Amino acid sequence: MESRNLTTVSEFILLGLSDDPKLQPIVFGLFLYIYLVTVLGNLLIILAISSDSHLHTPMYFFLCNLSLADMGFSTTTIPKILVNIQAHSKSISYAGCLTQVSFFYFLGCLDNLILAIMAYDRLVAICHPLQYLIIMNLRLCGLLVLVSFLLSLLNSQMHCLIVSQVTFCSDVEIPHFFCDPLQLLHLSCSDTSTDYILMYFLAAIFGGVPVSGLLYSYARIVSSILRVSSAGGKYKAFSTCGSHLSVVCLFYGTVLGIYLSSVIHSPMKSVVASVLYTMVTPMLNPFIYSLRNRDIKRALWRIINRTV
Repeated sequence: MESRNLTTVSEFILLGLSDDPKLQPIVFGLFLYIYLVTVLGNLLIILAISSDSHLHTPMYFFLCNLSLADMGFSTTTIPKILVNIQAHSKSISYAGCLTQVSFFYFLGCLDNLILAIMAYDRLVAICHPLQYLIIMNLRLCGLLVLVSFLLSLLNSQMHCLIVSQVTFCSDVEIPHFFCDPLQLLHLSCSDTSTDYILMYFLAAIFGGVPVSGLLYSYARIVSSILRVSSAGGKYKAFSTCGSHLSVVCLFYGTVLGIYLSSVIHSPMKSVVASVLYTMVTPMLNPFIYSLRNRDIKRALWRIINRTV
């Protein structure tokens, strides 16, 4: 079988969700709606936090960065899908594919790390409330976000480097709606066992370590809440991390769905799980935080009243 190196591949074909022409307008309208709601919702969260001095706290600082990461994460995949549907095309250029891989892993890893940092923030707020502002000072918060940014950049560039070394056959059809590195490895003609090992190693480091920290934080939080004697005190302590816990369950639940669908070798289930992970989760995060958070709702009402 004739093979060629990635540097000679001019484009890939994204098979997407469906080949049925009748479904294309429905998919276009649905994805456009999801994208607009995601961008608008996260922009409102950022605007509310930046315009209200009462929200200039570590928790909302991290939430603002999470909203930025969510907007970027959706922008990595959805606009390209909309352009392809509108242009009746399924192609993506070689440079566009590598760029998508890079931003996908950068923003996905950044999401993961910020969620872990937010769990640590809630741990300090619940277990050490009197020392909260001393521990979570501005310098530490900025340093945590900067380190998360640099680690995410390192992770994305390493994935991009792995993909750039792959040798492909003449078949460059990707059974997905974006350039998934694992799907790209499936198209390779050469031995990719080392590449798989490297990718799973990176997933264990950049994904497993934050998840371990997140689980440790919530184990400490639950232990601290259970020691509270009054039911009202328990509810108040739990309500401070309820929104974050909802986002964590949604984020990692969809990631687990992707993993299980890949284990049972079901491409369609993997695509559906990826839609939930890359599109639905970033769209729902602003609603979870705004609907469950009175401070955010007050800030949004102030913005609406000033506008009116």
